[in-house]
Amino acid sequence: MKVTFLGTGTSQGVPVIGCACEVCRSLDFRDKRLRTSIHIEIGDSSIIFDSGPDFRQQILRENITCLDALVFTHEHKDHTAGMDDIRSFNFLQKKDIPVYARKNVIEQLKREFAYIFSETKYPGIPSVDIKEIKNTPFVIGKTEIIPIEVTHFKLPVFGFRIKDFTYITDAKTISDTEKEKIKGSKILVINALQKEEHPSHMTLNEAIALAKEMNADKTYFTHLSHKMGTHKKTEKLLPENIEIAYDGLKIEI
Repeated sequence: MKVTFLGTGTSQGVPVIGCACEVCRSLDFRDKRLRTSIHIEIGDSSIIFDSGPDFRQQILRENITCLDALVFTHEHKDHTAGMDDIRSFNFLQKKDIPVYARKNVIEQLKREFAYIFSETKYPGIPSVDIKEIKNTPFVIGKTEIIPIEVTHFKLPVFGFRIKDFTYITDAKTISDTEKEKIKGSKILVINALQKEEHPSHMTLNEAIALAKEMNADKTYFTHLSHKMGTHKKTEKLLPENIEIAYDGLKIEI
């Protein structure tokens, strides 16, 4: 299984016009963070988790030419706004693109992209095959995917486990029951927004504590804001088996 980090930032973590913070001024490519998303290649399947506003740019950068499924973690715009750009995959693959999401996310997509779901189809619009998921395992191709429900302030959000890889973004708290699904992962990806307390995201220290509790072979932090600081400075604060992810990072599992 190959995992590519398409984006590791937030809407508060991407380059901002006129911003003079050290992240925006940094010349380190690892500090150029687009909105959070990952691409997984496993067997014959090409799966993307979340399509934020930077989706098209990320796809072009990584030269992704096949999309077998788009899976959403939750309905916030920094994770869904780029769904319109799957139309290119419709054109290349000559078929609907399966979109996996929980009921409330599907309802949001239908409001935000009403033209896609209209009974009157305008030529060239994206074509999707909506598949509702719940907090039970589902299969894409030959691959089982296990949802992990976390809490983002008061909003339920799905993380996902695929074999020995677990991906969680936009989490503040995780119940003991859901943590059991994470245990035994070799690679864990979790969000770490900033160092200061935040109502809906784990802080750096909270993410480190969860990483130690889950005890994966390697943990990567994603969904980073400007307030976290530069990659170079932040990585010095981390235990040996924890790293900061960056856009374009590829790992084999």
